[in-house]
Amino acid sequence: MSNRLAREQSPYLLQHAHNPVDWYPWGEEAFAKARAEEKPVFLSIGYSTCHWCHVMERESFENPKIAELLNRDYVAIKVDREERPDIDRIYMTFVQATTGSGGWPMSVFLTPELQPFFGGTYFPPETRFGQPGFASVLEQIAAAWRTEREQIVDSARDVVAQLQEQAAFASARPGAPAIDSALLDSGFFVFRRGFDRHHAGFGGAPKFPRPSVHNFLLRYYARTRNEEALDMVLLTLREMAKGGMNDQLGGGFHRYSVDDRWFVPHFEKMLYDQAQLAISYLEAFQITRDRQYAETARKTLDYVLRDMTGPEGGFYSAEDADSAIDRARPEVKGEGAYYIWSAEEIRRLAENPAADWFCYRYGVEDRGNVQNDVHGEFTARNILYEAHTVEETAEKFGRPVEEVRAGVLQAGRILLEARSQRVRPHLDDKILTSWNGLMISALALAGAVLDEPRYADAARRAAEFVLGRLYDPATGVLLRRYRQGQAAIPGFLDDYALFVQALLDLYDAQFDLRHLELAARIAEKQGEVFEDREGGGFFSTAAGDGTLVVRIKEDYDGAEPSGNSVAVLNLLRLGQLLNRADFRSSAERALGAFAPRLAAAPVALPQMLVACEFFLAPPRQVVVAGARNGADTAALLRTLHARFMPNRVALLVDSAETRRRLSAAIPEIESMAPADSRAAAYVCRNYACELPVSEAEKFAELLQ
Repeated sequence: MSNRLAREQSPYLLQHAHNPVDWYPWGEEAFAKARAEEKPVFLSIGYSTCHWCHVMERESFENPKIAELLNRDYVAIKVDREERPDIDRIYMTFVQATTGSGGWPMSVFLTPELQPFFGGTYFPPETRFGQPGFASVLEQIAAAWRTEREQIVDSARDVVAQLQEQAAFASARPGAPAIDSALLDSGFFVFRRGFDRHHAGFGGAPKFPRPSVHNFLLRYYARTRNEEALDMVLLTLREMAKGGMNDQLGGGFHRYSVDDRWFVPHFEKMLYDQAQLAISYLEAFQITRDRQYAETARKTLDYVLRDMTGPEGGFYSAEDADSAIDRARPEVKGEGAYYIWSAEEIRRLAENPAADWFCYRYGVEDRGNVQNDVHGEFTARNILYEAHTVEETAEKFGRPVEEVRAGVLQAGRILLEARSQRVRPHLDDKILTSWNGLMISALALAGAVLDEPRYADAARRAAEFVLGRLYDPATGVLLRRYRQGQAAIPGFLDDYALFVQALLDLYDAQFDLRHLELAARIAEKQGEVFEDREGGGFFSTAAGDGTLVVRIKEDYDGAEPSGNSVAVLNLLRLGQLLNRADFRSSAERALGAFAPRLAAAPVALPQMLVACEFFLAPPRQVVVAGARNGADTAALLRTLHARFMPNRVALLVDSAETRRRLSAAIPEIESMAPADSRAAAYVCRNYACELPVSEAEKFAELLQ
C-alpha cells in the first residue's frame, strides 16, 4: 500500500508513503478536500532524521486503528520542516505560545482555512505518564468539531489575528532604542549570566550548540578585549570537543547533549551544526593559534567531505540518530547503535596494549559508561569521550607519550574501519541552498585560515553546484531544494541570505570577483522579493502565498541564524565592498525595525548583535594589489587570513580588468597598484589609506 506521499521527493515524506494514514502533501488537493468535506486538518511536521518522529510513526501512524480515526475524521497533511520552514515557523509559533514549548514531531489541528486551534508535539498512542494518548486526542477533537465548530473557528481566527499582530511588531517606529555599544554590553551580560562555569555552554540540560552566540562573543572580545567573553567561548569549544557529543572516531558533532556535560548525545548529525561549529573552531584558532581548535575543525570538515557530500559537490542535509542494531534485523533500530561500543569489542579489534590505552583515554568501562535508562537497548556499552589526555594516558601506563599517541591513533583507525561495516544511519540526501551556504562559508574560511587547497576547492565546487542547479541567472531566482536531479521550491529569505553570505565569504577567501558581483545581484533580488521597504527588515517568505495565514519576519538566531540577521550583515559588508549606499540604507532600516527586540531580548538575536558590531565599527578596508598567483601576493593574503579581524572587508586588485571594475564603484582603487613590482597591501579607513607595504611582517603590524 502507498499513499500520495509516494510521489514526493522529500525523504521525510517518503518515509511515510506506506503508512495506512491517507496522507496528503501540503497543497490545494488537501485544502479543497477539507473545505468540501468540512473536516479539520491534522498537520504533522517533522524531518527524516528526527528520532521522536520515527517513534510516533511506529506507534501511531503505522497503527491501523489510529489511521482509521485520522482517515475518517480529518484530512491528514505531512510537511518536511526542512523543505518548508515557512509553514513550520508559523505553526511552531502557535504551539510554543499555547503550550510553552515546541519540537518535532509537531502535531497541529487546523480549520479548513488552515487556522490553528490545537497543537502539541509528540503524542504517545495511549495515555501514559500524564500525556494524553493520540487516539484519545483524535476522538475528543473530532467530537468537539461536530458540536462546537463555530466556537473553534472563532477561536482560530483570534489566534491568527494575534499572530499577525505579533508579526507586525517588527517594524521601525518612532522612539526605537538606539543601536549603540550599550546594546552590545547588555547582550554580553545576558550571556554571561547564562554561562555554565562548570561544564561550559549556556543554560542547563539538554545542551544545544548555538554558534551564533560564539560569533557574537568573539566579536565582542575583538572590540573590547574583554577576556571573559573569549574564555566563555574557548571553554565551551574545548568541552564540546572532549565530550560524547563530538564523534571521537569519525569527526562531526551530534545534534545536542541530553546532559549538561556534553557526554550523552542525541546522535543525529546536521549539516548546519557542522558548518557553524567548524567556523567557531577556526575563529578560535585565529585568535589563539592553538592547534587543538584547528584540529577539531579539520575533523569536522573531513567528516562532511567524506560522508555528507554528493557526487556533484553539494552537501547532504543530515544523518539519523537511529540505525539497525543487527544487520540481520534491519527493522529493529536503536538510537546511537552505529556509534557505541563494548569494551570487549574494542579489545577484540585492537591489540593490546593499544586497546587498553584507547579505553583509558576514551573513558571505556567494562560494564559500560551509559546508563540503561538512557539507552536501554544496549548493555555494557560505551560512548567515546576524552576522559584523559594522551599525556595522562602515557603516565598511567608508564610508556612514552609518542608511543601511546601512535598506538591510540592506530586503534582509532581500526575501530573506524570496523564501524564502517555496521549498518549506517539513514542519510537525508536532499541538498538545501541555505545549509549549503553555511558549509560553503565554513570551507572557504578553512581553506584560507588553514592554507588547505582541498577545503577551498570543495567550497568553490559547492558554490558552482548551487549556481548551476538552484539559481536562474536570467531571473535571479534561487530555489531551495535539490534531490535526485530535481530542483524545486522557491527559496526563502534564509536561502538568499545564507547563499549571499557564502559568496561573500568565498570572495574574502579566494577573491574571485565573479562571486562578489553575484552576491550583489542576489542581494538585490532578495530585496525585491522579501524586503519591507516601509517598516524595515525582511519577510521570511515572498508575498502572494494565500496558504500561509501570516507573513513572518523571523528574527530568532537559534540552531541556525535567522535570515534577517544574516541579511543585515551581508548588506553592511556589500555596502563597504562596493560603496553601495542603497545596501547600507536597507541594513539600517532593518536594524531600526529590530531595535526594540534587540533591546528587550538580546539573548534571542546574537547574530543580529554581530551585525550591530559591524555597523558600529569604523569602516576598515584592506586592499591587496598584486598578481593572483604570485608568491608575494600569497604571502600577504596568508598574513591577512591568519588574523581574526571580523569588522574589515578585503579586496584583491590582481589585473587591469579587476581594477577597472572595482574602481567604477570605489575611485580610490584606481591608484592602488603593486609597489616596485612587488605585491602591495593598503590598510584603509573609509578608503583613506596608510602607505602601502610589501613585507608580510610590516603588513601584520598595520593590521594590529
